[in-house]
Amino acid sequence: MAKHAHILIQHAEVADGTGTPRFDADIAIIDDRIAFVGDCSHWTADQRIDASGLVVSPGFIDTHTHDDRLLLSSNSMEPKVSQGVTTVITGNCGISLAPTPQRLHAPITPPLDLLDGEGEWFTHPTFQSYVEALQQQPAATNCAPLVGHTTLRIVAMSALDRPATADELERMKSLLREAMQAGAIGLSTGLAYDPAIAASTEEVIELAKVASEFGGVYCTHLRDESDKVMEALEEAFRIGREANLPVVISHHKVAGKNNFGRSTETLERIRQQMGVQDICLDCYPYAASSTVLSVKHASSALKVLVTWSRSCPEMAGRDLADIQKEWQCSLEQAVERLQPAGAIYHRMDDADVSRILAFDDTMIGSDGLPHDAVPHPRLWGSFPRVLGHYSRERGLFSFEKAIHKMTGLSAQKFGLRDRGFIRDGAYADLVILHADTVAEGSSFARPIAPAIGIETVLVNGKIVWEAGQTTAARPGQVLSREALTQ
Repeated sequence: MAKHAHILIQHAEVADGTGTPRFDADIAIIDDRIAFVGDCSHWTADQRIDASGLVVSPGFIDTHTHDDRLLLSSNSMEPKVSQGVTTVITGNCGISLAPTPQRLHAPITPPLDLLDGEGEWFTHPTFQSYVEALQQQPAATNCAPLVGHTTLRIVAMSALDRPATADELERMKSLLREAMQAGAIGLSTGLAYDPAIAASTEEVIELAKVASEFGGVYCTHLRDESDKVMEALEEAFRIGREANLPVVISHHKVAGKNNFGRSTETLERIRQQMGVQDICLDCYPYAASSTVLSVKHASSALKVLVTWSRSCPEMAGRDLADIQKEWQCSLEQAVERLQPAGAIYHRMDDADVSRILAFDDTMIGSDGLPHDAVPHPRLWGSFPRVLGHYSRERGLFSFEKAIHKMTGLSAQKFGLRDRGFIRDGAYADLVILHADTVAEGSSFARPIAPAIGIETVLVNGKIVWEAGQTTAARPGQVLSREALTQ
């Protein structure tokens, strides 16, 4: 008797997430899993997808996002599914939407305002309540949430310009313990930002030890990504060692013109340390960053674009230098007048970005900010840009290696069981694409645009992107972390 699939993808060229060469196969899907990869010519199916001339890969895993609120406020997740992303890691850079036992009132302390400037979404008193909201109103993508150290500080501390007291640290540990029990996959820090910059290394170690008790991971926006990047790396390594948990260096970069070329130094140190402890890193495929607007970042950038301004919303999308000329004021005065605000900073060298992307253990994370009025194009374009610009056009690595960096490698490092690979029994998170044309549709001039060459995207066996638009399916799950599952 012929076997029966709910969805049968036929005549595909399969890039299975391992980095090995592509091969021809059919893929049979039953419910939310891949039932069989191979010759399915004798299978029957409810739905057939002809993938002739197309590549099928695992769904992309965005290892660095700020989608905590987007999952609830716009659960179609169009910026992500349109480029093939099927799983997002949230709560990065020390900022998460939960837990906030007391509602946060506007103005929200930066950088938490990157998630919500008005405070309307900081309504989850426990992390469990946030997870339950995600489960009750599923999104189109899966998510694996981190707990933000800055969020914990803002909730537990009476002042942020100092290390935590013993009582405040215990309060943070209690909140973190509840979050880990509720399903958080680890702790994140943003030690470069004002609310966390006064935190001692010891404060972070004590919190990381709590995450470690639950098999969690430590993801860090380093204390410094420019002149003192080497010292900041050593701090991250120390935290991982003393708390005994894996370390993810978030959006690794060397910023500022005087640091161009230093990625050779940082990557060599990371490679050395990988030999003695669990270290990995992610990177976005652009030479421009984006975060809150500050004089510090703006003064070391080659160009600055304003992405949003609450006091002067009409300036979103404008060049800061042009705004200065129009207002006839200094850089410091312009930044102050625009506050609170966000910006894109052109302050990296593409040779460094390329070197970091090409590093064997570098995963891909967009670091997109979905609530910016004029966002960085990485929000919509990171993953197709890796495949198109850096792999196909630049030859930085093979297509299969690019897929591995965005799928299997990320699933392994974050402990996402049965994700990131195309094989019998894996979850049916899949992308069907044109390998010869896939590219980002977004640009700095037109930042909101779907990718080119992404045909169909499936999450847990359901089609969420098809024929250039989202579908009504919301099959996303809240994923847990299992160490060393692959």
